[in-house]
Amino acid sequence: QVQLVESGGGLVQPGGSLRLSCAASGSMFSIDVMGWYRQAPGKQRELVANITSGGITNYEDSVKGRFTISRDNAKNLVYLQMNSLKPEDTAVYYCARKERIGAPFGSWGQGTQVTVSS
Repeated sequence: QVQLVESGGGLVQPGGSLRLSCAASGSMFSIDVMGWYRQAPGKQRELVANITSGGITNYEDSVKGRFTISRDNAKNLVYLQMNSLKPEDTAVYYCARKERIGAPFGSWGQGTQVTVSS
């Protein structure tokens, strides 16, 4: 019903920056919370950041001060600005959506690879 497409991943040197974008399309009766997850090799998927429709944000501790999640509701776009990237940030990053607080993330993008290496 709701399609999410990520873009913006790639290869970047440590200390560099990338901006990920997530475009949402389809029937969206609620746009409560959008989130970015990541999964690195050998690790479980973790929530990196999320943002409510009202702009309230939350970040995983390891990315606080370095990453910024934002959204443009008019354009159905969600961004993840990643600065001061570290090799441990290397992962596949996924965009996700849920209709309301308390609900699980039910819509997922295909993922975009972020590789931080010299």
